[in-house]
Parts: sequence; C-alpha cells; structure tokens
Amino acid sequence: MKQYMLSVPMIDGAPPRPPEEQQKAFAQTALLNEEMQAAGAWVFGGGLLPASSATVVEADRDGFLVTDGPFTESKEHIGGFWVIAAQDLDAALAWAKKATVACGERVEVRPFQEEPPV
Repeated sequence: MKQYMLSVPMIDGAPPRPPEEQQKAFAQTALLNEEMQAAGAWVFGGGLLPASSATVVEADRDGFLVTDGPFTESKEHIGGFWVIAAQDLDAALAWAKKATVACGERVEVRPFQEEPPV
C-alpha cells in the first residue's frame, strides 16, 4: 500500500466559521477518522495550531538558527492533515472526497516518496 497525505489548507486572516458550523465539521471529521481506522486506511492525522505558532530550526555553519513563525511567507498554510494508506491514487481520492465533505474545506492529496529498495 502506498501512503498519501491529505492536507487541509487554511488561509491566514480568514474569518472564522460560526461555532455551530465548526462543531459540525469537528463531529463529521471524527466520524470520518473512525471510518478510516475501521477500513485500515488510517495511519495518522490531526489538526494544527495557526502558522503563527510555528518555530523554524535551521542548521548553519555556526550551529542552529531558531526563529519564530512559519517557514513560508504565505497566506495559506496546512491547518490539518491525514496520512493514509491506500491501494492507489483513486482510492486516496475517494478518501479525500469524504474528507472535504466532512471538514468543509479543500483537501490536497499528495503521495509520499517511495523508499528505494535496500
């Protein structure tokens, strides 16, 4: 089985959803997580705090540089994600369709690099 990341992009500064919509999305996402787990597709998933909470660590010739804030200068960042195991891209896209309905946001599907044979 291949692994895919289903990521949910969030836009900095976008107005928050009304609380009832947010609670509905949380509940639907929890049900989807249970469905993924029961089907054996679930590897890992979770929501992330805003990009402003990020810390970037970079090695340089003098040691390490640690800075507050996101790595990218962007308005869009990953707000949450799933890592799933799926037979192929079509199966991953089927989970992404369920995910976009559950969370009410766009979902990007990206395959993981395959490990070279040892």
